[in-house]
Amino acid sequence: MAAPTTDPTAPGIDWRRLGSLVTGQAAVQAGSFALLIAMSWTAVQLGGRGAVTAVTLAATLPRALLLLFGGALTDVLGPRALLLRATSVRVLVLAAGAVVTATTHTLWPLVVIALADGILLGLTGPAAGVLLPYLAPKEHLGRANSLFSMVLRLAPIAGAPLGAWLVVVGGLPVAMGAAAAGCVLWLACAAHVTRGMPRPEPTAQGPSLLRRSGDGFRLLAAHPRLRWMFVACFAMDLAFLWPAEVALPLRAADHGWGVGAVAVVLAAFSAGALASAALGAALAHRVPVPVKLVVTGVGLAAGMGAMALVPSPGVLAGTAAAVGLLSGLNGPALVTAYQHAVPEGKMGAAMSTFALSGIGAAPLSLALFTPVSLHLGVTGTWLLCAGLALVSPIAAAVALRAAPEKAQGASAPDRIRTAPETTVTSV
Repeated sequence: MAAPTTDPTAPGIDWRRLGSLVTGQAAVQAGSFALLIAMSWTAVQLGGRGAVTAVTLAATLPRALLLLFGGALTDVLGPRALLLRATSVRVLVLAAGAVVTATTHTLWPLVVIALADGILLGLTGPAAGVLLPYLAPKEHLGRANSLFSMVLRLAPIAGAPLGAWLVVVGGLPVAMGAAAAGCVLWLACAAHVTRGMPRPEPTAQGPSLLRRSGDGFRLLAAHPRLRWMFVACFAMDLAFLWPAEVALPLRAADHGWGVGAVAVVLAAFSAGALASAALGAALAHRVPVPVKLVVTGVGLAAGMGAMALVPSPGVLAGTAAAVGLLSGLNGPALVTAYQHAVPEGKMGAAMSTFALSGIGAAPLSLALFTPVSLHLGVTGTWLLCAGLALVSPIAAAVALRAAPEKAQGASAPDRIRTAPETTVTSV
């Protein structure tokens, strides 16, 4: 199995382990989305809007706050130790939650369980994010990310109706039991994927974990290529969220298209993204990097602008499908280029910052563009988002022109402390 930094002579993708990773993540992600739907619905029944807000905050705030700490732990403990321990605890938490929620019908167990679950997901998120570079050499990492992105796109599509069905069948306890079962499958798959990944050797008098939690931001400050790839990823997320979450429903309502048009447009986008992600899993390594990062990024910005102006829901759905096709190539390519730019031994810290940006892009996009839309209108703000999307290919082009990162050593900046690179043995 290849180490995160591979050379051109490295072997191909470890398809057996990649299959285990995809299978386990599909199970645990679908279970998590099902649980989210079930907990939200149950909270509505118990206390209305205030209860849903309390449960949502309990689940999301600790997850976001602990991502950076989880990245530092990943670099110190290695992904295997952290994933197996934390996932085992999550199985116990969800199993206990199923028992408690079956015997009591109050809000406090939901808040406590959501809090514990959010903490564990925050700790393990970066550890799961560093696995792909171990399973594929550098030249094939794009294919692996394309395959993995299919799982991330399918999980909410499958998990949301699953959660609703589980609530109807047996209520929240059944949904928690299903989420625990998904964690058990992920635990078995993670044990297979990470087998042979020893814990990094401890460093004498190294920085504290609290200090290391800021390594992700210090990496961005010290490494231009990584910084510009981060900007490219964040700009695209920020530009996409407001049109999809706010502008699309508002436009459908203003034109009398109905909620069905919103569903059709989102389904068309998802179908296009899934199709191109599947194609990328087979052929991404044959597509030039500038095409995947720059050309598709410009196409995405143009497609978003076209979506703001098309006259009918049918044309809008067709345009959304084309945008999805470009997104299915561009998204995994952005993640891959970001991973390529990470210095040795710092993948956990870098991926924690990357994950935090993805979580933070949603509320920031809503907070930024909603008041702007009061002055520019829905169409004007949508076009503004399309213009912001152009920042992504520009930043990617700048990143590609930046000097590649040098191996960490005596010449590395003193302020960036690097844990020993994890050594991976073949099995």
